[in-house]
Amino acid sequence: MTQRPNDRSDGLADRHVPDFQPVASEAATIHGPNVRITVLTPRVLRLEYDPTETFEDRPSQLVWYRDQPVPDFEVTRDEDRLVVETDTVELEYDHGTEEGFTGETLSVELADGTVWTYGDENEGNLGGALRTVDQVDGAAPLEDGLASREGWAVVDDTDRLVFGEDGWVQPRDAPEGYEDLYFFGDGTDYQARLTDFRSITGEVPMIPRWALGNWWSRYWEYSQTELRGVVEEFQQRDIPLSVAVIDMDWHVVENDYHDGWTGWTWNDEYFPDPAGFVEWLHDNDIRTTLNLHPAEGVHPHEAQYEDFATFMGIDPDSEEPVEFDASDPEFLRGYFDHLIDPMEDEEGIDFWWLDWQQWEESPEMDGLDPLWALNHLHSLDRTRTDKRPFIFSRWPGLGGHRYPIGFSGDAYISWESLRFQPHLTATSANVAYGWWSHDIGGHMGGEGDSREFAELYARWTQFGSLSPINRIHTTKHRFVDKRPWEFDGAISETLEDALTLRHELIPYLYTMAWRDHTESVPLVRPMYYHHPDAQAAYETVHQYYFGSELLAAPHLSERDDETNLARRSVWLPAGEWFDFFTGEYHEGERWLARYGDLDDLPVYAKAGAIVPMDADASGDADTPERLRIVAFPGADNTFELYEDDGTTMAHRDGAFASTELVQTFDGDRLTFEIDGADGDLSALPDEREYELVFRGVTEPASVDIEAPVDYETDYRTDEATLEVTFDPVAIETGLTVDVEAAEESLVDRRDRTSEHIEDLLWSFKTHVTVKESIFEDFEPDGIEWLADYVRPLTTAQLRALAETITGAGVDLLDHDGNERLVVWNPDDAPVSYRFSAWDWSDEPIWGTSESQRGDSPPFTVFDVTDPAVEGEVRLDYDDVFAATAVSSAPDEPEN
Repeated sequence: MTQRPNDRSDGLADRHVPDFQPVASEAATIHGPNVRITVLTPRVLRLEYDPTETFEDRPSQLVWYRDQPVPDFEVTRDEDRLVVETDTVELEYDHGTEEGFTGETLSVELADGTVWTYGDENEGNLGGALRTVDQVDGAAPLEDGLASREGWAVVDDTDRLVFGEDGWVQPRDAPEGYEDLYFFGDGTDYQARLTDFRSITGEVPMIPRWALGNWWSRYWEYSQTELRGVVEEFQQRDIPLSVAVIDMDWHVVENDYHDGWTGWTWNDEYFPDPAGFVEWLHDNDIRTTLNLHPAEGVHPHEAQYEDFATFMGIDPDSEEPVEFDASDPEFLRGYFDHLIDPMEDEEGIDFWWLDWQQWEESPEMDGLDPLWALNHLHSLDRTRTDKRPFIFSRWPGLGGHRYPIGFSGDAYISWESLRFQPHLTATSANVAYGWWSHDIGGHMGGEGDSREFAELYARWTQFGSLSPINRIHTTKHRFVDKRPWEFDGAISETLEDALTLRHELIPYLYTMAWRDHTESVPLVRPMYYHHPDAQAAYETVHQYYFGSELLAAPHLSERDDETNLARRSVWLPAGEWFDFFTGEYHEGERWLARYGDLDDLPVYAKAGAIVPMDADASGDADTPERLRIVAFPGADNTFELYEDDGTTMAHRDGAFASTELVQTFDGDRLTFEIDGADGDLSALPDEREYELVFRGVTEPASVDIEAPVDYETDYRTDEATLEVTFDPVAIETGLTVDVEAAEESLVDRRDRTSEHIEDLLWSFKTHVTVKESIFEDFEPDGIEWLADYVRPLTTAQLRALAETITGAGVDLLDHDGNERLVVWNPDDAPVSYRFSAWDWSDEPIWGTSESQRGDSPPFTVFDVTDPAVEGEVRLDYDDVFAATAVSSAPDEPEN
């Protein structure tokens, strides 16, 4: 998205036109009768059929960079056949007929033998993103993505518009029968597919650092005094905040021309001094955005009307409206020159919330989605002042990754809606869309008492702290108030902890933003990106990789009335894992049932993980003067901490710094090196304090430190944590810590089952004498003794104890409408299962049933996706008691 220096005189300014490279090297193209094949990468082929053989070299809305390095490939021709072969794919095209691309003429074979034939349905597609969750309570259908278990994907670019000489899009005017396809044959290397896709469509811009902090948003008629009071309350309570969203009531709503959703003129009743208010926000390290609904154009009551109408050749005295027209370059130029840019320059608006909810087609140009047009142009328009491309808008389809960030829409306040958001966020990686902003806490609706809402909000905010963007939002309703201090006790504390954690994580998150920008690796990724051959990775749609070091599995269900705890199943892939907050060790390649109170936030760090954090996260989102580095034993690792000025495009010219954090692990020894910062240090403090926190380690025999400053060490046995705190040191100075174990291993692998049992008992709703007796009788090697407590304990309580002791469990996993029943037993405990299924479609009255049983395996899954099938899995824990999981019952059959 290179900025160009000069304005165009024939429509859009040059800054609104990307630096396209749309023409592929002639050495990468193969011509045949009415066909052109372009080898873009060893795994990506452009397939064009054109009866006129003119073909298309202009950039499309989606594909901008076809001029790629030419890969090695071979071409074989005979009278009727064309074969193109790279290291990974082999295309065969039969041009002996004049039928063009058909299932009989075109196919591609992958390296593993998989064959795609033109017209094949992609049955294994893993989904992508969606335009909006408006009007949806819970899960919503996702568009197809690029990732597929079939090993291939095809993107049809035939009908997309292309950019013309005036810098704006236009129809292709292609001949009848023309086709323009992009074939991706990366197998199940999903990350490679993202890399290939972005190489031809464009990078994800580096987002501003402040966008990673907490956002406050509410659809409300805030006055500037009221909104200032909210911001000051955050500050007084040391709750970090970086963005204040001003929803649509910033502008004049009441008018004689339309329903008021569109507006460009400040409502001086609420904002008598908008520029002064925005300046105050900036002085307090808060950025702001205004909500826009541009669909109604500009009418005579707007302050900008006279100048804009004159620019468009409309007599202002006629009071004819300036109609919104995304197809007209002149209108679009005036839109920015008369509406958008002056508000940025004069009022200091930082970015725009493009809340487009109207049509998906422009009446003036077939195929032009106004949402795409606004996203594209607003994003590029920011670069006129060296700002980074950044907007807040809805998903415009493939290619939307170039226009971060996304507004997922008006979420319902419900557990079902919360449960959908982790899946949507992770799966959107399949279309390279990594920067979602959800309505944290939900936008509208909601049932239940205040306690239920408070718990839902707390869990949603915990998820928000582990999301790409954390924006608390609420609709205009007097009985929904999400200010954290308006809740009681544990809820308020949970909210504040989650919001503080969010700002603590900014150094880590910002480095992941750089990784996404430069390496095409989204912050949030589905589990199957790293484990494509593990079936479990495709079942765990509500947990995800969170950056390079962490796995997040936030609670998504309310607490049980009898255990007073929330429960969720977690799958830990092969390897060694640690609880990020407690350092508890977990062996991988296993499932577990996690129980937790409100303060429990399931986050796991891989062995060797290194996570840099802001140790003073109560204010702004700037580069920290005190850096906490949380590290875990078990493996070697290197983490490159990325830092820059946080706002400008200077990073493109190398204006950034990196600090290398290196861990070397050898069983009973660990060496950790903090190298001096390297590069452009202008945005960094001159000195920095370091807190080096090793979690999950045994008590060391020795801690040797090389440092030119004083330091302190502290080991806490209960937390299995070693902390080394350094006095301030010059940012260019390196530090080294050597830790040697007193025992055989530095990894603390102690069994914490007894601690978990005690925690469970503290939470259970049952008599204290029963709790005491259970704790005294507890045996870690079996659960026969639990038979004595079948009467005083509920099934939920017995299940929690049995799952914690044996490691065996059962759960219903909702794939957003497609349900799976899973069973796990990684330690081969004496647990048996019985799976029963009822097919209500065969016998309308009673149905037909199937049943199977046996000893519970380490992991298995029962598919009950057929809407006519109801399934149940029963686990028998050594005949002590049984736990069950039941799929949703089908609609009652008609007699």
